[in-house]
Formats: sequence, structure tokens, C-alpha cells
Amino acid sequence: MIFKNSDQVFRSILKNAGSLGTAKILGALISLCALICASRTLTPAQFGTLTLIHTFAIGVGALTKFQSWQMILKFGARPLELGDEAPPQDAIRFAIALDMASGFLGALAGVIALVFFGQFCGIEPAYRLDAIFYCTLIPTMTAAAPTGILRLFDRFDLISRQQIITPALRGLGALTSWMTGGAFVSFLITWYMADLIGDLVLWGLSVRELRRKNMVNALRPSLLQAPKRLPGVWKFVWLTNLNTTLDACWSPVGNLIVGDFLGAVQAGRYKIATTLLESAVKPARFLEKGFYPEIMRLDPGSTHPWRLALKTGGLSAAIGAALTGIVWLGGRPLIGLFGHHYRSAADVMMIMAPALIISMGAFPLESLLYMAGRAHKVLLSQIVSVLLYLILLVFLLPHSGLRGAAWAYVIGICSLHLFCAAFAIMGFRQRQKIPTSHSHV
Repeated sequence: MIFKNSDQVFRSILKNAGSLGTAKILGALISLCALICASRTLTPAQFGTLTLIHTFAIGVGALTKFQSWQMILKFGARPLELGDEAPPQDAIRFAIALDMASGFLGALAGVIALVFFGQFCGIEPAYRLDAIFYCTLIPTMTAAAPTGILRLFDRFDLISRQQIITPALRGLGALTSWMTGGAFVSFLITWYMADLIGDLVLWGLSVRELRRKNMVNALRPSLLQAPKRLPGVWKFVWLTNLNTTLDACWSPVGNLIVGDFLGAVQAGRYKIATTLLESAVKPARFLEKGFYPEIMRLDPGSTHPWRLALKTGGLSAAIGAALTGIVWLGGRPLIGLFGHHYRSAADVMMIMAPALIISMGAFPLESLLYMAGRAHKVLLSQIVSVLLYLILLVFLLPHSGLRGAAWAYVIGICSLHLFCAAFAIMGFRQRQKIPTSHSHV
């Protein structure tokens, strides 16, 4: 088996990022148009409620899901590179079982939370049944195994094609609803069907790829037997699950807290600001999706992955700096497209924009720590930073409103990446002690 050198790996990362980039940017623009259509058709309260329902489902799913795609790559990428198909098949079977179990529990938890604690989510009683209906989307929304399968086989081209489906359907439905003066329910159904169809297509593509590789047996879910053949896998999936749960606090849970403190209207404004920033950070997401599979194939004891992280992170930070300037220059006119009700979202976005540089430049750190068997350090960084963010959010929202939420986000994000950077430096100094086996966590 011939492994790639440093330049080849870097080119692979850029190629995969580019493959995802065009479709994702186009999808982000279409999603933005869909939000504009919704904001101009619905009342501010209805628009805020729509974003809260969607955010609630994403948040509950994120709190219960496992990052099964990371597990597939961690336990399957290097063995597959060496010609051993057994570990990747076991990883896929385990990932599918995890997705099924966590998806069902997530949907159930969402319904229970709405029935008994719906008043704390900012969703008015008149819309609770709509939100309960939307929770049935959680099982497909949170499934990560299909993405892991396609990344394992380096089929970023298929992922890029699939990523345009959901925003295209959402944009088409939103445009139709806007032109016909559609009611709240038409936008809700549009959001729901777009997500559902996009998720089902992703499953279809992953199943087809497994058939092409003669690995159909990997589709049989296994929650007990498969993990027995993957030493350390349960520890890894629980650590990444907890990390994902905490990661959900930055956007979905944060939006719900804003809705609880300030109401649906302000939650809608905050959603606009965070959505625009998430769209701006897409380039780092492209690089990350290409970076993680490649780095999992490398020897953590060498300097190769660490130098690769510096090179990729530096490129991403430069892109982040350029995007921050674009947000400062063009953010206000862009938010003006949503209507005069949402102008205050521009102030929030201006405060949060500099966090783009740090979050984009630091994106390789988490992958490095997973590669080096330090997933628990990522979790520790998340715990400390999320607690800081939530404390600041609860304290600042009553006094400073949306501006307080923006400052809480910036401070929390900076602290997260500083902690990860410190642990990554420690990992680099001790790299010779890292086992080459990827079962170590």
C-alpha cells in the first residue's frame, strides 16, 4: 500500500474541500433566499416560531446523536487503506445501529420535552403540535453513518451533489409560498420535506456505494457484536457524543435560550445573524470534512499530520479574515433584505464576526486531538467553554439583549479554541508516545 506524501495529502484536502465548496456555497445562498422569503411573508412572531421549531429539532437531535461518521473513519479508514475490510464493515454496522437508537430516543425526548416543558422553548402553545410533528424528522436528521460511509470511500463528489438537494427544495418551496402568500404551515411543511428528502437521498447514495464495494453486509445494524471487535470504540463514541451534545449549545440551544428570555421575535433576529455567520464559515467546514479522513490515515507519531494542520489552519484563518471584512462591509445591506423588522440582527453579526478568524483557523485542532487519542481533551475544552458561554448568556441577555448574546458567543468560542490549542501543543510534544493503532482514545 502506497501512502500519500505531505503535498499529496494537502492537495487531496483542497480537492475534497473544493468538491464540497461549490454545492455548499450555492446551497447556503439558496437557504438564505428561503429565509428572506419566509421573513417577508410571515409576521416577525411567526418567522421566529418557524426558526425556533426547526432549531428545537436540530438541538434535540444534536443532544442525543452520536458522531458515528467520525467513528467510521477513526476505526475504518486506516485498516481499509491497508486492505482490511473487516474493521470498516464492523464500524459501519455499529454506526447504523447507533443512529437508529439515538434517532428514536431523540424523537421521543423531543416530544416529551414539548409536552411538559414547551413553555421554556419560546414556542407558543398554538404551535406545539406543529413542533411535535417536526420532531418525527429527528431520526433521519441526526443519522451520520451515510456521511461516514461516503467519506470513507472518498466519495466527496456524491456528498457535494446531495448537499444541494435540501436547500434547493427549501428554496423552491419558500419561493412558491412567498409568491402565493402562503401561511405559516406551508413554510413548515417546506422545511420538513426538504430535510427529509435530502436525508433519504444521502442514505440511498451510501447504500449504492456499499453495493458497489461488495460490502452490503455492512448494512446489518449491530449494537453489541460489532463493537466487540473494535477495541476502545464505546469510549470513543461516548466521548464524541458528549462533545457533540455540548457543541449543540453554541447554536441550537443558544437560540432556544434567546427565545426563552427575549421571545420568538428576537430569536428570529438572532437566528438570522447566526445563519449568516454559519454560511460565512462554510469554507472551514469544507476543509474540515476533507481534513479529518486524510489525517486519520496518517501516523500520529510523525510530524506529518501536525505540519499539515498548521498549513491547513493557516489557509483557513486567512479566509476567515477576508470573510470578517466582507461581513463588516456587506452585512448590514444583506440583512436589510429581510425587512426593517430585522435590522438589529446586523449589530449582533458585527460583534460575532471576528470569531470567524479564530474558529476557522483552529478547525484542525479537534481532529488532531482525536487522531492523537485525546478525545477527552476536546470534551474537557467543550465543558469549560460551554459553561462559560451559558453563564454569560444567562447573565447578559436580561441586561444587554442580543448584544449580550453576541459577546457571550465570542468569549466562549475564543476560550474553546485556546484550550484545544494548549492540549494540541501538549499532544505534539508527546507524539512519540501515541500508539499507531487508531483504537486508542
